[in-house]
This record gives sequence, C-alpha cells and structure tokens, in this order.
Amino acid sequence: MTVTIGDIAPDFDLPDHDGRMVKLSALLGKPVVVFVYPQDDTETCTAEAVSFSSLAGRFRSAGAKLFGLSPDDVAKHRKFRIKHDLKMSLLSDPDRLVIERWGCWGEKELFGRRYMGVIRSTFLVDAEGRFAGVWRGVRVAGHAKAVLAATQALKGTKPSA
Repeated sequence: MTVTIGDIAPDFDLPDHDGRMVKLSALLGKPVVVFVYPQDDTETCTAEAVSFSSLAGRFRSAGAKLFGLSPDDVAKHRKFRIKHDLKMSLLSDPDRLVIERWGCWGEKELFGRRYMGVIRSTFLVDAEGRFAGVWRGVRVAGHAKAVLAATQALKGTKPSA
C-alpha cells in the first residue's frame, strides 16, 4: 500500500519501548510525527534517531508527538533508547503491520544485492488524522530539521534556527 499527502492515516495500536500501547487515533487533535527506520543500533538508524531526539523539545513546542518505529521488539527498543538517551517513544512493529500498510516495506539494494526490507520513511500526520507530510527513501543529514519545519508550518509556529 502507498499512502500520500491528504490520505487519512491508517490507525495503529503498537507497543512502545515500555510495552505501553500507543493508538494513533487516540492522539488526534495534535500533529504526530513517525519516522520509520530499519533497525535499532545500526550506524545510520542511530544517527537518525539521535537527530530526531535532539529536536524532541522543539517538536513538543510545536504541539507534536514524536515517535520512532521499527520492527525491533520492545526490549531492544528499551535498550536502544537508554543507550542513546533518546527523548521520544519507540514503537515496535515486529509483524510489520504498520510498516507494510504505510508503504515502508519493499525491495532495496546494497552492494548489488537485492532484498526486501524497511524503507526509511517519515510521516507527518495532522491534528485531523491526515498525512500532511510523507518522506520516502530518507537521507539522514538535515532530515529531522526539515520535518520539524513542516510540523511548525502546520501550526503556524515560528520555525527555529
């Protein structure tokens, strides 16, 4: 499935790093940012998580909830979050229900080898539950700041330097 800007975001109910269930529809009324990444504690995924974490306070100031999401289990997320002092919740999707439904599962290539895997993507869901931003095939450098700017623009919040 592919989702596009303006679509209603398919609901989810996933455990966070502490095993608490997070339901997207229960967060309506404020923007939600979900960055989907392949695996905890790999170089690029860690850089992305740390980048978003460094801006977590600014996302909160913009009224948004911020989440990372990967197929890793709750225990691995908890360790990853503690190890890197991450400031956002990490959602566990080991069965790839959201990952596939939101179009983040597909063919990838590394060193000439093709395989199926998680496509690094980020989603901005507005207060009404519609996709207001969709980023696919994300490159980490500058990405979290771009998503923050889009989030601030939703609310009319002044972008931060």
